[in-house]
Amino acid sequence: MRGHCANIYRLGVKELISLRYDVVLVVLIVYFFTYAVYAPARGTQMDLINASIAVVDEDGSPLSRRIQDALLPPYFLPPVAITVQQIDAAMDGGSYTFVIDIPPRFQADLVGGRSPTIQINVDATAMIQAGSGANHLHNVIQQELAGFLHSSNVPAVRVVSRSKFNPNRESPWFVAVMQVINNITLLAIFLTGAALIREREHGTIEHLLVMPLGPAEIMLAKIWANGLVVVVAASLSLRLMVQGVLQVPITGSMPLFALGEVIYLFAATSLGIFLATLARSMPQFALLAMPVFIVMNLLSGSNTPFDSMPVPVQRIMMFSPSTHFVALAQAILFRDAGLAAVWKELLATAVIGIVFFTAALLRFRKTVSEMQG
Repeated sequence: MRGHCANIYRLGVKELISLRYDVVLVVLIVYFFTYAVYAPARGTQMDLINASIAVVDEDGSPLSRRIQDALLPPYFLPPVAITVQQIDAAMDGGSYTFVIDIPPRFQADLVGGRSPTIQINVDATAMIQAGSGANHLHNVIQQELAGFLHSSNVPAVRVVSRSKFNPNRESPWFVAVMQVINNITLLAIFLTGAALIREREHGTIEHLLVMPLGPAEIMLAKIWANGLVVVVAASLSLRLMVQGVLQVPITGSMPLFALGEVIYLFAATSLGIFLATLARSMPQFALLAMPVFIVMNLLSGSNTPFDSMPVPVQRIMMFSPSTHFVALAQAILFRDAGLAAVWKELLATAVIGIVFFTAALLRFRKTVSEMQG
């Protein structure tokens, strides 16, 4: 056993040394855990901020001016006054995300109890702002109408919403952490797969096979070496980029997250080796691994809520380690969950990792036998 561990350790050190001199991979690792985290968090705007809006005031009443005055920054840019004839051209040209049309005699009809209608035109090509902005405009208008009428009717039920874990609903808090998690999956698959393909293309795999080494030792060396690189890079990214540069608070236990990350990397790197045994060259491996990563990324719950997916998709994705890793990462980093809350996800990830490792080992042994034969 001591000899096997020594072989795995020395082979892993060899992997780290070879990675050190691979400038392209080093640059990609740095990029994926720095700028690739920063850019989506700052550039992807999921909140209603500085939305362009125009108002057609056909009433000219104190109430219509009150509604316009309620359209305040940072949610909206200063409202622009346009005419009815300009609405279609403005919407077709994409000049404004929202155009509010207040009809003639709006205040008089409201006071007279005739239920007038305000038209809100929305440019739904701006999908994220269109959804939240329309609801926000509805609430603003209802609030101003209630204030104008001095309504004293007390509703039977008073609904109060409180946002936990992200009180201001700031999208960078979510996007930054999810980018780190997605990049962990990407690099775990591609680093180990590329390492095995590189051995084959450079002819060094034959050198390893003539040594007293087993396929399991070669695989475990690649897993721990490349997994260590990803763990260190991801931990530094969470500390320096997410918490430091982006100022995203992380209240959960970093050691517990690191434990989940190590277990997940065992599964993801095993998957990368398995895919590498199916490919004959680096381009083939990339074409094979990229669809797998996309499915694991999009359907894991990191981009859209897992519960909102169709039930058959949820059942299939329960066999993916990324689904369980995203769930435990969100629970730990966002909600400060402890081991008692995430042990099932850790266990599921470990079991899936063992299955992937066994499949990769069987396939790798078959590949080795073909090469020796």
